[in-house]
Amino acid sequence: MFICDFHLHSKYSRATSSNMDLENLSFWAKRKGINLLGTGDFTHPIWLEELKKKLKPAGEGIYEYEGTKFILTAEVCNIFAKKGKIKKIHNVIFLPSLNKVLKLNERLERFGELGVDGRPILHLEAAELVKIVGGIEPSGFVVPAHIWTPHFSIFGANSGFDTIFEGYGKETKNIFALETGLSSDPPMNWRLSTLDNYTLISNSDAHSPSRIGREANVFKEPLDYPGIRQVLEKKDREKFLYTIEYFPQEGKYHFDGHRNCKACLSPEESGKNQNRCPVCGKQVTIGVMHRIVDLADREENFVPANSIPCKHLIPLEQIIASVLKKGVASKTVQDQYLQVINRMGSELEVLLEVSGGELTGNLPADLARAIIKARKGELNLRPGYDGEYGKVEIPLGEGQQQRLF
Repeated sequence: MFICDFHLHSKYSRATSSNMDLENLSFWAKRKGINLLGTGDFTHPIWLEELKKKLKPAGEGIYEYEGTKFILTAEVCNIFAKKGKIKKIHNVIFLPSLNKVLKLNERLERFGELGVDGRPILHLEAAELVKIVGGIEPSGFVVPAHIWTPHFSIFGANSGFDTIFEGYGKETKNIFALETGLSSDPPMNWRLSTLDNYTLISNSDAHSPSRIGREANVFKEPLDYPGIRQVLEKKDREKFLYTIEYFPQEGKYHFDGHRNCKACLSPEESGKNQNRCPVCGKQVTIGVMHRIVDLADREENFVPANSIPCKHLIPLEQIIASVLKKGVASKTVQDQYLQVINRMGSELEVLLEVSGGELTGNLPADLARAIIKARKGELNLRPGYDGEYGKVEIPLGEGQQQRLF
């Protein structure tokens, strides 16, 4: 298998860990079991200099650092007016060479200050971005990012559109992949027949090294840049095996709500209350599920014939924290995490591949049971809303161990 996480950020993006550098990304990729990472933020001049200095060619359009492969990617924020309304859409750019990145950055400097943020604001229509990328490099491509989040996406309730064409116009023909985002998963997107011809990809959008791989893409074999592009463009179900998904309820915009009032509402509840907070009466933030329901032309559980499968997981740190009833960042949880991967292999191997029998035979009973329950989706989930991540609990009963090893 070839596991790829295309969309993440460097330490030069706002609200991002200072550890988001090549050294830590490579280190955590090995822990996680990820074969290829997006560089993120190639529009930022200082980060680009680091990439140029440290990355070594490792195949067509692929680079390497300390055994981890990288593909050149960057997220940008397109802000523009359309029919009298301000639109804000995030897009992920893919390019095959550092030379082409330099040329693209020279063009994008006209539309925003690239050195201010690793994810720059560009006063440029999304369609024009696609056109510019294709003009600089025919194999370059753009993927609309986290397509349902309320504030910065193609389908976002606050600043998006109802169709891909409304946002990208004539350049829609050059859009062939969409990123589902943490608050939605492929089954939710399968409810829209208009999305059937797009390849759905999933990425971590990580702002700290330990979060890489929380969503990812699993291919049958190692791929170079042309291979990745072709698989995504052709929606090649033989080579694209499945996506790794958060449970979408964990995403911070899954349901509607008003965080200040701790009000979380399903689309049905929100609709009954005219999309207003039942506590203060203000307008709620319309979440991802609400938008799905509004635009869907199919019932739940519909599976298109050409769909790429997916597997849901809970990050290992969260599973351990749930068993121990401690915070994910606590020393106890971190120590136990290292014990597990040192004993059993990378995190994604443990979560996806190691058999139930091997888990039971090599791990403490509570942890093995928790991993197996997470695989089966036997969970208690409280949906995220209005920027608040959802909560997940793994029911194991009473008498849980307070230390695993």
